[in-house]
Amino acid sequence: MAYAPYRTKRLLLAALAIPPGTAAAIEPLDTFSASVGGYVTRFDTRVRVDGDALGGTSIDLSKDLGLDADDMIGFARLTWRPFDRHEVGLSYFRNAVEADRRLERDIVFDDNVYAAAATVRGHYDVDAVEAYYTWWGFSQRNWALGPRLGVTWYRIELGLELEADVNGDPVAGGTLEDSVSADLPAPTLGAAWRWTPAEDWRVSADAGWFSTEINDIDGDVIYARAGVEWHPWARVGLMLDYTLSDIDARTEREAFTGRLQMRNSGLRVGVLYRF
Repeated sequence: MAYAPYRTKRLLLAALAIPPGTAAAIEPLDTFSASVGGYVTRFDTRVRVDGDALGGTSIDLSKDLGLDADDMIGFARLTWRPFDRHEVGLSYFRNAVEADRRLERDIVFDDNVYAAAATVRGHYDVDAVEAYYTWWGFSQRNWALGPRLGVTWYRIELGLELEADVNGDPVAGGTLEDSVSADLPAPTLGAAWRWTPAEDWRVSADAGWFSTEINDIDGDVIYARAGVEWHPWARVGLMLDYTLSDIDARTEREAFTGRLQMRNSGLRVGVLYRF
């Protein structure tokens, strides 16, 4: 038919008129998104718990207590952009580990002394809720950039219980045991970036840092995240990202006096619903 070549030319001209990198089917920013998935975590944590009479020992939870918190845990995340340039988000995960370990050195924990060669049972629980706000001050057709204010609230509990003395004899009822818990806010101030390099793909990155002295907590916090999303369907996609949170905090609170050095990192894989 005579109109077919003419129609083809029109389609080619229309395709050439589109600037490179702007023909993405998915936009850099969503109005709403919800994602769930698995989080392959690694917690590298050192804790010192001071008592009223004795200074505590710096404890490496992995080397000293066998609390290797490398695990696959679940996570959930929500984001909402109620206005064109304003976005808020919320995410949650929880991790809990416990182990028995024969101590290789004396440990002082909240005024209790656990002697070398004794066997102790330790447990370590972490609940984390992250909230953030981003103002997308620079927004184009296939990318967006803006300042980001975030805070992750950690609820941490660490406990020790004597299982056997230095001779290996069981201790009935855990006559020596103690635990501490702390609520640790970790704020960060940084930037967020979104980019759609191809039709069904989106790349994202967030980073922040903060030095804080609030609520008898004096600490430094670093946060970073980088990820990629694939959206083969209009509303549903797959996500993969890597996150890092590094905290070095000194506390002088009634529930926990001492120092916490915690690095939480890992890969998250999940399914994302968006519109």
